[in-house]
Order: sequence, then structure tokens, then C-alpha cells
Amino acid sequence: MAHRPGIGSNRSKFGIRQPLSPSPSNPNVACWLATAEIGYRRMLELIGGARTSIRCETYIWRDDVVGQRFRAALSRAASSGVKVQVLVDGFGSAALPADYWRELEAAGGRARVFNPFTLRAFSLRNHRKLLVVDDTVAVVGGFNIGAEYDGDGVTRGWRDLGVELWQPEALQQLTESFDNLFHDHRLRHWLLRRIRNRSLRWPLFFRRPGPVLFSGPRLVRNQFRRQLLKSLSTATHVRIASAYFIPNFRLRRALHRVARRGGTVELLLAGKTDVPLAQLAARSRYGSLLKAGIRIWEYQPQILHTKLAIIDNSVFAGTSNLDARSLGINYELMVHFKDPHLAAGAWTFFSEDQGRAIEIKLPEWRRTQTWFLRLKGTWARFLLAHLDPWLARRQMRNSR
Repeated sequence: MAHRPGIGSNRSKFGIRQPLSPSPSNPNVACWLATAEIGYRRMLELIGGARTSIRCETYIWRDDVVGQRFRAALSRAASSGVKVQVLVDGFGSAALPADYWRELEAAGGRARVFNPFTLRAFSLRNHRKLLVVDDTVAVVGGFNIGAEYDGDGVTRGWRDLGVELWQPEALQQLTESFDNLFHDHRLRHWLLRRIRNRSLRWPLFFRRPGPVLFSGPRLVRNQFRRQLLKSLSTATHVRIASAYFIPNFRLRRALHRVARRGGTVELLLAGKTDVPLAQLAARSRYGSLLKAGIRIWEYQPQILHTKLAIIDNSVFAGTSNLDARSLGINYELMVHFKDPHLAAGAWTFFSEDQGRAIEIKLPEWRRTQTWFLRLKGTWARFLLAHLDPWLARRQMRNSR
């Protein structure tokens, strides 16, 4: 049985403030990993203790001190007889040397590149971040593998969040989804041409009951978007932290309705960013959101990379941003818990980060909106919310 840190206590061995305690509604199925630094430490511990299998999947894997630390840990596990499988994205991890995985493969592990980059299908990306060890414990979150993420999110490293899972239903969903993508990693055009085949559109893991919500270009339905909108339809208190926030019309309307019927909606967005175009697009929407009664904060100390939504006693966490790419193009996964203990912990993280953020007020926002800035924001929205999805749909259609 995998070690479960800190269950039933206020703080784990990694200093994580735990929102969980044993209860009938929450039989020790998950705990928060409060920062990338804590998440990395726990992931390396799990890899070091693996006995049978390791599945590791990420969008970005850097050839730096963090990437090398993980590669060495996985290679040691493989050399001890553990079945090690690694899946990285062909665009996000394109900078890796061709022979980067030689050490792992020599030890008996296997590394695959999802959809190696080509001009014909570059839009279809795997943005998931996942570690599953011995089929008994998993880590899901925003953590890519790279030195820029490593830290507490305040003094160093990007601000991020993850969750460790032991729930059997979630583990079955995650292992089957990894195996599906690992097997189809090349995403060659002969496969894309079969996109109308129902067995490809509705794989088994997509139909299994459990807390994991999947999305991707071959899954037709975005489970996270669907459940998020459903939760917002009856919500009273909403708190969302998102690195890249370019919501479509339906999501904006759902948030407006919560505020207008007397509920509270609070958004924690990026003050510092690695994608200025996404920030331009997000800020161009602030006016309508603020006028609807929605409150907005921008996180200041580091780049915000958290993907978190707290809706009353329901919480969503994982890899999906609230933009057109995550909600309509990328392969993503989010974990959804209707649990007051997990929600309480998430509220604590959100409140702490809110205290390190600046609130955006409507009068001040209006004063910053020069005609040139408004024009740039409009173009940014067009590129990210319309042109990018159009290109993705065209590539899917032309590849059939």
C-alpha cells in the first residue's frame, strides 16, 4: 500500500497543510500538494518507492537540473525491474536532445513523444501532467518538469498546485487513459482519418465512472467544461484560479449569472505571465466581468500556473486552463471532488494567494484602456479564441 502522508493530521512530512480528515464522506482518497516544490519531492519519493510500475506523463520536460533529477530517478527504478513508461508532448518538450532518454531505455524503461511536431498536425497537443505509481497512487496537477516551476510560488518558482489520489475509481481512469495515449502517441494521419470511429471517440476510460474528467480532440465531449457549467448553474460561491483565462461566451454568461443572482464570483489570474498574448486577451474582458459584479485579483510574486475552481463544496483541480485551447483542443484532465474537506483546503490556498494579489477595480481598469491597448486585446482574443481553434479543426478535418 502506498504511503499516505499526513492523513488525519494538520500537516504532512512535507509541510502541506492538510484539508482532509477521515470521514464517511471522504475515506482518505486524496490530499493536496500545495506547491511545485512539495509536489516534486513527493513524486520523487513515490518513484523511489515504486515496486511494479510507473506511468509518467507531462507536457513540458526540460533538460535541466529538475528534468535530470527525474530522469535519473526513473532510470534507477527501471534498472531495479520496475516497468517505467514516460510520455512527453512533441511540442512542449521539443527542445529535448534526440538521445535524451538513452539512459532510461538502457535501463529497461520506455519513453514516447506524443504527436511529434509536424506542420500538418501541430495544433493537437497533450497538455496533461500525471504520475501513477504501482496502480495505487497518482499525482495530478499543473506541474511540468522543469526548474522554472520548482519552488514555493512566492519567493521562487511558479505558483502551482497538485493533488495526490488513492481513490480506486480515479486510478483506473488515469491508468487506462495513460495507456490509451501511450499506445497512440504518434497520432499518425491514418489514425486521425478514423476519427469518426466510435471506439476512438469514446474509449473505455472516458465512459468509466469516477472523479476524473477528460477532454481531447478525439473525445468529442469536454467532460470538464460540461461539469463546470452544470455546477455554475446552481452555484452560490465561486472561486477560480487560472493561469490563462479566456472564457468563451457560455462560461462568461454562467459566471455573470452567478453574480447577478446574488452569488459571489472571485477570479485569481496572472499578474506575471509567460504568455503575454494570453494576458492581453484576458485583461480585455475585465470590463464586462467587473461590471457584472465579478471580482478579479492578479497574483504578484511569481507566475501563476494554478488550475483550480471551487464551487460551493465542489472542487476541480488538474491541468486545464479556462481558454479555448484547453477547453476545445488539448488533451487535458481534471479531478472533480464534491467534498467539503477538499474544498475547505482549496479555499485556504486561494485565500492565501489572494493576499499576495492586487485587486483590479473597474475605474482603474478603464483608465488603463487606451485605444491601442484595446486594439491589441481584441487581436489577442481573435488569435487565441478564434484562429487557434479554427486551425485545429482544419488540421483534424484535413487529416481524415
